[in-house]
Amino acid sequence: MIERFEDARILMYSHDTFGLGHLRRCRTIAHSLVEDYRGLNILIISGATIAGAFDYRARVDFVKIPSVIKLRNGEYTSLDRHIDLHDTLKMRTSIIRHTAETFKPDIFIVDKEPMGLKGEIESTLAYLKTRGTRLVLGLREVMDAPHLLDAEWKKNDVMGKIDRLYDQVWVYGPQEFHDPLTGLEVPKTVRSKMDFVGFLQRRVSSDEESDHAPEGDYILVTTGGGGDGAELVHDLIHAYQNDKSLTHRALIVLGPYMPAKQRRKLKRKGGKIPYLEVIEFDNRMEGLIAGAKAVVAMGGYNTYCEILSFDKPALIVPRVKPREEQLIRARRAYELGLIDMLLPEQAAQPLQFAAALKALPDRAPPSAKAGGLRLEGLPHISKIVGRWLLNKQQAQLSVVKS
Repeated sequence: MIERFEDARILMYSHDTFGLGHLRRCRTIAHSLVEDYRGLNILIISGATIAGAFDYRARVDFVKIPSVIKLRNGEYTSLDRHIDLHDTLKMRTSIIRHTAETFKPDIFIVDKEPMGLKGEIESTLAYLKTRGTRLVLGLREVMDAPHLLDAEWKKNDVMGKIDRLYDQVWVYGPQEFHDPLTGLEVPKTVRSKMDFVGFLQRRVSSDEESDHAPEGDYILVTTGGGGDGAELVHDLIHAYQNDKSLTHRALIVLGPYMPAKQRRKLKRKGGKIPYLEVIEFDNRMEGLIAGAKAVVAMGGYNTYCEILSFDKPALIVPRVKPREEQLIRARRAYELGLIDMLLPEQAAQPLQFAAALKALPDRAPPSAKAGGLRLEGLPHISKIVGRWLLNKQQAQLSVVKS
């Protein structure tokens, strides 16, 4: 039986400066919750330039804030170079605060950045706390190398602010896979708020099937958002050029954030190889992964969840800088026997990459080695949210009766 909550509201925040991972994770959680609870409305605040390119279920909507992009050196700049970053951040902060005041959420879920980009949601968190909103921080199972994360958080007292402001910290993965705060000094009060909810399982409904899926068997090659994915695609094309016995059909999705010059170059080079099809973007990646024989990817969080959800043999070539998140995740998954992995310098060797690609479709799927690694994040989150909303509804009824 689907429960109903009258005018329940959840606000989600996704800072979105590089790639699509944060928005796609928020959207996945939002869609799952509105399926489980009638009367629930969810609004996602997003800085993603292409937030409007995705489909949203009924009762899920988004507010677009001015985009800020993260450069390869880790610095930030306004998408519109004519507007100063400081002014862009002031606009974002104002829109976020005004949205929270107008929407009046019961729950506020923040993705990955505890205080938002450059602290832009700190005042909103403090405001919502005074009006009794349940504040939740959602973390990937891998954040970054501990020494990098520790330095970044200590500079701004992030751990202390998490302790003071947030009611709960959800970790989107099982504790036995990885602890995102390993190597950091974590107060007991913060540890007590942490709930390892599990990986977020994906599925494909009939209205989410991709129009780009080829007929027959294919390997899917995805770079996520694509902002730093050109090297992987270049190395893969180079492997096909240097090993004529590599004849697996492959669909390459470049990603919407790959620079236009690189996209044009890779589409031209890939078009010369009969086994490769190159497209720029698909807003229904779940369908492409579900239909693939195997997957080649950089190993961001969402792609990894999809590989596990659809049980696909996978070859991961992780990004190793400026953040080490993908490298840490890939090494742990390889250690557990869930995926194959090549470091970028190995993938740059065309015959080594070609050998790994030829072996990939015959690799055992992750389920052969999963060892009880469950994807239970969405039902777990749904139970937590349902309990909170029910308690609030009952409290409001008791006030009315009294």
